[in-house]
Amino acid sequence: MQAVAFIGDELSATGFRLAGAAVFIVPPSEAGEALETARAESELVLIAAAHARTVSADLLDEALRSVRPLTVVVEDVLSRQPPPDLELEMRRALGVEIA
Repeated sequence: MQAVAFIGDELSATGFRLAGAAVFIVPPSEAGEALETARAESELVLIAAAHARTVSADLLDEALRSVRPLTVVVEDVLSRQPPPDLELEMRRALGVEIA
């Protein structure tokens, strides 16, 4: 079992590979399948924001809510697609921030 897995584009994956992560370089359309595989094989799953946006809402929600393996949406190396602003979303959900 791998400690860390990264799902995303080839350029972003290079740094994660150098750090010892298992990498899944797939087109965004195949990110859902890669996410399921990575979750079965890793303790921590990092998925690029552009790839996360193509995963079915149910699958991504389940992955992000799960404690094991921990799944996190991250930026790609060029910051082309930022991850969601969780703090802002929580504030809106709690009614502290007005849209």
